[in-house]
Amino acid sequence: MNQQRRMLLQHGSLFSLMASAGLISLCQAQEWNQAAFSGKNVADVLRTFNTSLPENSEAIHFNAPDIAENGAVVPVGISTTLKAEQIAILVEKNPNTLAAHFFLPEDTESFVVTRIKMAETSNVYAFVKTSGKWLMAQKEIKVTLGGCGG
Repeated sequence: MNQQRRMLLQHGSLFSLMASAGLISLCQAQEWNQAAFSGKNVADVLRTFNTSLPENSEAIHFNAPDIAENGAVVPVGISTTLKAEQIAILVEKNPNTLAAHFFLPEDTESFVVTRIKMAETSNVYAFVKTSGKWLMAQKEIKVTLGGCGG
């Protein structure tokens, strides 16, 4: 019991120190973009980003499986050598296309890692906004067991 209490105090202290140093801030959260997350296809989401289909970029890299055994938890990592402002992950055949949208603070490494749900085999898109311009990469991920719908 004392060990758990010590760890709680250590983590609490570390969190407080990071917040006071400005490394994390609850006030910096971006406003919820309900329209983007409600988009039913790639074009709907891109309209909320005020852009058309971006050009492909070799500088954007996927770290995701070719085959996902369970569509409920598909690990996806996006990295780029570009100085990213935002990274969005879209799943073409999901009921809601936008799976994740990240805003990257200035002077941070341009990569994100998350787990997404996929309803079925689909193209997955990584959109990266850099210098005010959107670029993209895509990868087909095959799903053997459904996630969003079953």
